[in-house]
Amino acid sequence: MSGSTKKNVRSSLKFVYSDNNSLSVIFQDNDLLIGVVGEFNKNLKELEKITQSNLYSRGNSILIKSNPENNEIVKNAIQFLANQFINNGSIENKDIVSSIDNFMINEKVKNNNVTDIIKTPKKSIIPRSEKQKDYVRALRQSDIVISAGPAGTGKTFLAVAKAVASLQQGLVKKIILSRPAVEAGEKLGFLPGDLKEKVDPFLRPIYDALYEMMPYDQVEKKITNHTIEIAPIAFMRGRTLEDCYIILDEAQNTTKIQMKMFLTRIGKNSKMIVVGDNTQIDLISKSDSGLIDASKKLKNIEDIGFIELDQRDVIRHEVVRKIINAYEEKNRN
Repeated sequence: MSGSTKKNVRSSLKFVYSDNNSLSVIFQDNDLLIGVVGEFNKNLKELEKITQSNLYSRGNSILIKSNPENNEIVKNAIQFLANQFINNGSIENKDIVSSIDNFMINEKVKNNNVTDIIKTPKKSIIPRSEKQKDYVRALRQSDIVISAGPAGTGKTFLAVAKAVASLQQGLVKKIILSRPAVEAGEKLGFLPGDLKEKVDPFLRPIYDALYEMMPYDQVEKKITNHTIEIAPIAFMRGRTLEDCYIILDEAQNTTKIQMKMFLTRIGKNSKMIVVGDNTQIDLISKSDSGLIDASKKLKNIEDIGFIELDQRDVIRHEVVRKIINAYEEKNRN
């Protein structure tokens, strides 16, 4: 679209209220309408699921039928997505989630309820469930936080967001990211490349989160100058970690000895976040898991925050929640 069109996004949309429960969004530009609704209305269907509203594409308009509060959320989401399409020429699934987050963030700011928002250079992150809110509060209040839960519950994502925000605010001097390499089935020394190249495959989810929070060049620069440090858990031995935000991912695959060693590395002005999924233990004996052991032995220490997330906190595709439920049901039987 032309520059003049970009400047007049608001004039491309017209909003008509039929009654309290119906709102029509009329598009002046048919290409913009097609971009927002998506192929086979896939964007509208996703927006329907997230907002629990009824959305219909009719001619050059989108009809929203829900309660007044939801209508406003969807209206703002459509404006956000229209801007996204104009600026980037496409809309991804994550943009639909962001369109809702954007509205919720603005409302929280408007109501001075901003304590749960995590602001990073690229985006602001807000927890999407009550347990996630508890998790973010624990990240703010406790120096050590241990969080367990299934895939897609935001354990690593929210921890990385808080680490990036803390670095940006000058609360810490560096971020340390660690993960056991159990899944490889071979020792790091036998893998090709330098330390970073050996460990990178195991830290891919953390890299993905970093790139969502910060521009790519900033991430690479901070890794190069060691402001962001990548290290396997074995390299933590003997160190005292001060002025750091330390994240241990996939902690269910640490041994009891490794977990004790890791937790006792914390130094002054540091935060340590331990995350894992007790249903995905790759150790030979599941009873050897350091995450399970620490959760039992340390549960009465008030200075440590414990957060247990479950399938209700899943923020990935809706099918992930169904998969987790199916496996849990199978295990119960």
